[in-house]
Amino acid sequence: MSSRKVVVYELMSLDGVAENPAGFLTDWDDAVDATIADVIATQDAVILGRRSYDEWVGFWPGSEIEPFATFINTVAKYVATSAPIDREWAHASAVAGGLVDFVRDLKNRPGGDIGVHASISVAQTLLTAGVVDELRLVIAPTIAGAGRRLLDGLPPIRLVPIRNVISPTSHLLLDYRVIG
Repeated sequence: MSSRKVVVYELMSLDGVAENPAGFLTDWDDAVDATIADVIATQDAVILGRRSYDEWVGFWPGSEIEPFATFINTVAKYVATSAPIDREWAHASAVAGGLVDFVRDLKNRPGGDIGVHASISVAQTLLTAGVVDELRLVIAPTIAGAGRRLLDGLPPIRLVPIRNVISPTSHLLLDYRVIG
């Protein structure tokens, strides 16, 4: 039995900012849409940080932005948090114990890929621990200038390119396999 893959999917500016993508993603095209559809098609679990959960629980349950709304509202969501989840969202539960051990255990259970969406600190923790299998990036043709950067503070990590595409609105669609 092969283990599940952990796939980090992030929207970033050209200077690496991943915080508040609405501030730097101004154009969205069919190629970017197709990328998210491809990423979520194989996922049946998502790891979210507490900040992302608190933002998303107020938005996605009432959203009609497809295909992500149906996906995120029905998928199993595991929230990295030390505090109880006070706002209910279907199929959401808090991660018990350490995040890295939880994800390692989840990888060894049957199922589809495990997604990490938006949650910068979760992505950084899992990349640092070496449990991420793929990094899928949508890089906007914008310099954000300020904000939390996805790749800050990480140890050296080798990547092998899987795919690189330039979308019609000049977004870089980059997929990598993490090899250590």
